[in-house]
Amino acid sequence: MTTLHAIMRHAFSTSIAAALLAGAAALSPLPVQAGSCCGGGSATSLLVPRYAWGVADLSFDTELYDGYWNQEGTHKSDPPGSDLRQYRLNLGYAQRFASDWQASVTLPYVWNDNSYSGLSSRSNGLGDTTVSLWYEALVDNSAWRIRHPQDLIPGITLGLSLLLPTGISPYDDVTSSFDVTGRGFYRLDGNLLIEKTVQPWNLSLQLGYGTHFERPVNREYGRYVEPYHKQLGDRFSGSLSVGYNYYLGAGGDTLTGTASYVYLHEGDASINGSPDRTSGFHKQSFGGGLTYSNTDRDWSIRAAWNHAIQENGWGKNFPTTDIITVGVRYVFR
Repeated sequence: MTTLHAIMRHAFSTSIAAALLAGAAALSPLPVQAGSCCGGGSATSLLVPRYAWGVADLSFDTELYDGYWNQEGTHKSDPPGSDLRQYRLNLGYAQRFASDWQASVTLPYVWNDNSYSGLSSRSNGLGDTTVSLWYEALVDNSAWRIRHPQDLIPGITLGLSLLLPTGISPYDDVTSSFDVTGRGFYRLDGNLLIEKTVQPWNLSLQLGYGTHFERPVNREYGRYVEPYHKQLGDRFSGSLSVGYNYYLGAGGDTLTGTASYVYLHEGDASINGSPDRTSGFHKQSFGGGLTYSNTDRDWSIRAAWNHAIQENGWGKNFPTTDIITVGVRYVFR
């Protein structure tokens, strides 16, 4: 066990940015907002509105890496000349199969384009797939004014999500951390989404808690190691967002602006039941976005930006990134 920990500490110290880059790809927050009677929330959701039976979504992310927080929470810059980027094409579909029940699947395809400390690497492949099941416990009846107590009742959606390790992980046949597109672990998440719309404003809170499944490991980044069992730490995520709907002319087209705060935390991993104190992390970030929807709410296009604060104390053991997203969505009635 001592030899194994020594190998892992050496790998961590010599490729910290690459390892963090690999982990960030599968951990980027994906806000979801419920489908209320009027379409609900922002267009970053993959939930079917109440008036429809299906949603198809296509989006493209550009993630730009610029430094990282170390294990003490101090922000560090990358070496001069470093250029770390990841691009993701995300395909998503959600289907309502009962009045209050729906399921969804999201599949990313990932491109890595990295230069770090004189090393360059380009790779691509599938990312980790997410499948979800959602139950709409309460429906948000959008109102223009609060006239009755029931107008204050928010929409509440409960969900289960399963992360499938379909991406290229550090435990596959790869020789570089920069080639990784997934985490290599199954994870089961419980999700709670609360939203309220009082036109033209909407507010949403999303909370998620996930547990990774233990797996056997016998190699890391192409190097065979003494076999052991590993389990990543439990994961908590939370996001709070507020949006404003601006109606364009008399036709009913809508432009929605959204601001959000996102918190992400993952506990220490364990190796053969013993904690790995170098593995846990957390990060905080802020975001903003614009969404255009047509009058019938069938089509929407969006652009969003998520920014990690590059200051001490805003994260730990994780990269600081800017994520730029553009996407288009179609709702099937």
